[in-house]
Amino acid sequence: MSSDLSESEKGNRAFWDEVAPVHRSSYDIESLLKGISLIDDFQKREFYPVEGKDLIHLQCHIGTDTLSLALDGARVTGVDFSHRSIEIARELAGRLNVEAEFIEANVLDLPAAIQRKYDVVYTSKGVLPWIGDIGRWAKSVSHLLAPGGVFYLLELHPVLGIFDDTRKDALVVRHGYFHRDEPDRFDDDHPDYSDSAYIPASPTFEWTWPISDVVNALVQNGLDIELLNEHDKLFYKGLPAMTQAEDGWWVIEGLEGKVPLAYSIRARRRVYQVI
Repeated sequence: MSSDLSESEKGNRAFWDEVAPVHRSSYDIESLLKGISLIDDFQKREFYPVEGKDLIHLQCHIGTDTLSLALDGARVTGVDFSHRSIEIARELAGRLNVEAEFIEANVLDLPAAIQRKYDVVYTSKGVLPWIGDIGRWAKSVSHLLAPGGVFYLLELHPVLGIFDDTRKDALVVRHGYFHRDEPDRFDDDHPDYSDSAYIPASPTFEWTWPISDVVNALVQNGLDIELLNEHDKLFYKGLPAMTQAEDGWWVIEGLEGKVPLAYSIRARRRVYQVI
């Protein structure tokens, strides 16, 4: 179901194929295989319940969150363009004996690939930097949602992306906040976010999307925003100066309540009535 990918997308797919087995080892697979959902209480408060709902997870990677959503009662489909990620997701589903469909596809192509409609479209935790066209992305979200269906996103705040992530002593602005058509290329031997001992060989190509671009794209494609929250903590160690709080999330000590690090959106597909 994949279309012709740009050179940047091909590079990113190679990266995710490379790190998929690394994450198979570094994610909390043991808990998942014991039947424990890995969806945190933070997200559950914002868009649950999912029990009995048809849910599609965009950019699902190796499927740990997809299968967690299934454990919490959703009928799930996961989509990712990484072949190795989808292989691992299917393997984990088999080991869990959980019914789940995993599709290898570019999420930007889904309007032509999937005609089924879903109650929930879910995507989360570091997904938008890999999207080169936010309008096509929002079109996919809208296409997949049944009228009245819910979209949910938890994402790193674009403010985080402006800082130099190699500096431990200070927050130094290195990158722009606003979107540019050309992605930033990263090949600076930075450790993997999930396994600090692993240095990916493949470069990545990433885009910045200000929150206004994301919201406008969703609204222009038929969604109404129900919730937009900004948070002063992050779901991974995004900067060297971050420390882990008691709840497992990461903060910049001394800057709690001062710097946004993540944000979340819940939106609903409009229901059009013919009068």
